[in-house]
Amino acid sequence: MLFLGFSAGLPLLLVFGTLSFWLREAGIARSTIGFLSWVALAYGFKWIWAPLVDRMQLPWLTRRLGRRRGWMIFAQGLVILGLCGLALSDPLQGVYSFALLALLVAFASATQDIAIDAYRIESAEVKLQGYMAANYMIGYRLAMIVSGGGALGIAGWIAPEGSGYQLHAWTVAYLCMALLMLIGVITVLLIAEPDVQPDRDTLAQEARAEKLIEQQQWMPGRLRQFAEWMFDAVVSPFVDFIRRYRWQAVLILALIATYRISDVVLGVISSVFYVDLGFSKGEVALVVNVFGVAMTLIGAVVGGMLVARYKVLPILLLGGVLAAATNLLFAWMASVGHNVIFLTLVISADNLSAGLATAAFVAYLSSLTNVSYSATQYALFSSVMLLLPKFIGGFSGLMVDNIGYTSFFMITASMGIPVIVLILLAMRYLPAVDERPDGSTA
Repeated sequence: MLFLGFSAGLPLLLVFGTLSFWLREAGIARSTIGFLSWVALAYGFKWIWAPLVDRMQLPWLTRRLGRRRGWMIFAQGLVILGLCGLALSDPLQGVYSFALLALLVAFASATQDIAIDAYRIESAEVKLQGYMAANYMIGYRLAMIVSGGGALGIAGWIAPEGSGYQLHAWTVAYLCMALLMLIGVITVLLIAEPDVQPDRDTLAQEARAEKLIEQQQWMPGRLRQFAEWMFDAVVSPFVDFIRRYRWQAVLILALIATYRISDVVLGVISSVFYVDLGFSKGEVALVVNVFGVAMTLIGAVVGGMLVARYKVLPILLLGGVLAAATNLLFAWMASVGHNVIFLTLVISADNLSAGLATAAFVAYLSSLTNVSYSATQYALFSSVMLLLPKFIGGFSGLMVDNIGYTSFFMITASMGIPVIVLILLAMRYLPAVDERPDGSTA
């Protein structure tokens, strides 16, 4: 999971924080950068095509590698293609075509996430998902060191401070990132495909639907076959989730939709914030993208251990409180200004809490899935997790232009209050997470 996490984490900052730094250095307006962050909404809509990843076979790849590995390789190839396209483009000459290439990377990266998440869920029992999540996050955050600090370091080495904006520095940086995606490709070629069998309830549900569709004699044969496939691939995963949780599904989805809202909305504008405070590429690379990610890794390990010791929901509550509280430190830093020591303290607290919360959250989402629909259901959960925060984050540039950084960060901190309330409700009304609701352990 370490290397798969690396492959999943590498593209994110390249269409998010690092890309924002590039665009701001090129002189692109804050509001435009904020709107361009909407390309990351691809991660929030991946539930739409997740049923295809769950059920559709890719020519040659599925036969040679299996369902999960075939989709991973396909998505990784698209990520490499998109990163090379960005590397060879100039945002000042065509911001719309540049945005389309970033969207391709985000779409392919989200598709890779669907396949990797399904592979992780199908490869280990529930009680090990906290450790699996921690290992995945370690690889993911190491990739963020590389795609954040590494990419900025390469660009800064080629175009030192004071030399102004130089496009070729970013070209080399992004080509290097595309090359590093081969780590994921090699990993997929070496790992084994998981062997998962559907549970009895799932088979019975699909059999009832297929029997009902077969009775519709007015439908042409091919149309009936397509209807059966659509039900099994698209409808069944959602019906299964509602059947298992009933009214509690609303509470679960509300919690998922808001849990990361404070961090994600802040994260959209954070790189622009560092530039506006006068931090250099080297300072941001070292403190935010290297030291900060190291703190996230520590938080992930601690989170995985705490989940195994105290269960998921109490650690979710701890993470929710810390995520909201640490956003207030950014409001303080806005008044402090350029201060590397203070930046280090803020990043330490913020990333440590984020790592802890994310490890617990990934374990919780994994426990909610039925392994028969692991790709679709986990994609639904992770999409719901990002959709609202990413949408609100798109307005972050406008918000900062109108109210300033201090007020903006205080607002993001207050967004964590409803999250805490929802977690307390979940602790009261939702069952303890000991095994998957379908009764399986792997």
